[in-house]
Amino acid sequence: MSAIIGIYYPNQQPVDRAKLVQMLDLLKHRGSDGANMWQENSIGLAHQMLWTTPESLGETLPATKGKLTITADARLDNREQLIPALDLTDYPAEEITDSDLLLAAYEKWGEHCPEHLLGDFAFAIWNGRNQTLFCARDYFGVKPFYYYHHPGKLFTFASEIKALFCLREVPRNLNEVRIGDYLEGILEDKTITFYQDILRLPPAHSLTLSSQGIRLREYWSLDPKYELKLNSAQEYAEAYLEVFTQAVRCRLRSAFPVGSALSGGLDSSSIVCVAREHLQQPLKTFSGIFKSVPESDEYSFINAVVEQGGIEPHYVNVDRISPLVDIEKVLWHQDEPIWTPNLFMHWGLYGSAQQQGVRIFLDGFLGDNVVCHGWEHLMDLAYDWRWLALYQEIKGIILRQPEYSQQDKIEMLKQYLWQFNLKPRTPKTLYKIWRRLRQSKSTNPQLSSKVNPDFTKQIELLQRSQQLQPSTPKPPQAAIKRRYRDLIAGEIPLGLEISNKTASAFAIESRFPFTDRRLAEFCLSIPGSQRIQDGLSRMIVRRALVNHLPEKVCWRTGKGNLSYNFHRSLMAFERERLDEIIMLNPQQIEKYINLNILRQQYQRYKTKASGGNTPLIWSATNLALWLNQTNVRGEN
Repeated sequence: MSAIIGIYYPNQQPVDRAKLVQMLDLLKHRGSDGANMWQENSIGLAHQMLWTTPESLGETLPATKGKLTITADARLDNREQLIPALDLTDYPAEEITDSDLLLAAYEKWGEHCPEHLLGDFAFAIWNGRNQTLFCARDYFGVKPFYYYHHPGKLFTFASEIKALFCLREVPRNLNEVRIGDYLEGILEDKTITFYQDILRLPPAHSLTLSSQGIRLREYWSLDPKYELKLNSAQEYAEAYLEVFTQAVRCRLRSAFPVGSALSGGLDSSSIVCVAREHLQQPLKTFSGIFKSVPESDEYSFINAVVEQGGIEPHYVNVDRISPLVDIEKVLWHQDEPIWTPNLFMHWGLYGSAQQQGVRIFLDGFLGDNVVCHGWEHLMDLAYDWRWLALYQEIKGIILRQPEYSQQDKIEMLKQYLWQFNLKPRTPKTLYKIWRRLRQSKSTNPQLSSKVNPDFTKQIELLQRSQQLQPSTPKPPQAAIKRRYRDLIAGEIPLGLEISNKTASAFAIESRFPFTDRRLAEFCLSIPGSQRIQDGLSRMIVRRALVNHLPEKVCWRTGKGNLSYNFHRSLMAFERERLDEIIMLNPQQIEKYINLNILRQQYQRYKTKASGGNTPLIWSATNLALWLNQTNVRGEN
């Protein structure tokens, strides 16, 4: 979780080293193991070091080799393949740092070097021979990269936005379009931030800055057309276990204690059960428990994993933590309003991990996106008139609903058959008529009413929503369309950036096995039939891990509902603050939010019986707190 920084003046203005120092000072929380910088006339690179891997203990960045200088926040997972491919076998492998490999890869493959890398990385290489700056970010965006570009005058980048504002040339203006995205839940723009002209380098992209200007290139993309064909469900399961084990094992490379989240769910439990088999010492696990909110608690599933051994468990009483815990500090680290309501849970888990000396923290984030539940396979069965297979799956789903009576289950079966068989086969003309009739009932079906109507028109939010919001996957091949959409979703880099900045507050590097390129490509390529059997989803994972997971976890069908704890905690700890922001002094947000709707929903939210719009209340509160803390304003 190091920090990288760079300043380049294409107009040959010399870099002020004092500014590099100032930027490093702002990001010192990202690494306490040394700060260095390199400057040559109009180009300057800097680095704040956090040691994580054994090789990093001897690493100093920025590093120069000939006319090339690099700064990098990187962990490469295919070192065994890269070292011989780059003709580095004459050197002891333990003395070859990941930045050495990056420089050698750039020398050999040039701008195509990211295509040959596995792992998490954000790096910049200055090529003094042709006066170009080459930057790249990993496949899913685990490592952040923010930049500002004024053509012909300035290009600057950093691991966090706050460092960029050390330069007086960088404007600090509110991007109100992003506020509209935030309130409406539009996540698909992978470049935008809450500040005008401050951009994110998209995942799987490189950036080249030269005398011709700036050029972005996508160096990798998933192939939704490739389908892996094996002979049996067992072969698919064995292949999944092999690639999943690779993804976990390569993320255990560490010179410090390794920890992992353990929620009791299928994803985190799979990571823990595989990881502990490849460590020489017990794996430290960190779990949130909810003693006072049984609807949210997963302790029995967590304990089933712990009882298998090889684990040193640690628990955090999350039900005693406010969702707005340390909010000023959290917002400072995030640089933007918070998107994820349950971020406070990881704030508590990372804090506990830091106390245990953990620097590497494994996380099951992205499991749902990569493996996918696969329910769209039912739509494909319906579209292909595969009645018997569809019936068996629907029957399996219904049988797993013990709370329903036999008559209710029969009605559910009828509804499922209509939804997944007859409805997808409705003639297109009738379907279009039905859709128009539904749309005519609302003057604006694409947007909610929670955004201020005047603000909606000002930023053209409706048009933006229509342009960016992904469509619902439909047959034929609805399952593969859904899997592909989930893997390229804008929520992925956003969630990874949030996690990265949260972990960095505790000098921890978070690692995510489900962001492994090999695992993502494998999961996209398997048939939909490998995900569902007799109404049980994610079957390939269950088959693959059946000898590793506790039976109770392997075959579970539901999960704890965290919304119960969130609602209780928000009302228990923050009612006075919410009353102040929403009811008494909403001036910070009244331009952006429909206050009548917000207050109506908040009044309902305060009474558990009637509920309320949780996302609206959460986003409104965080937006108000962030605007007040940053004191940044938009156009009047």
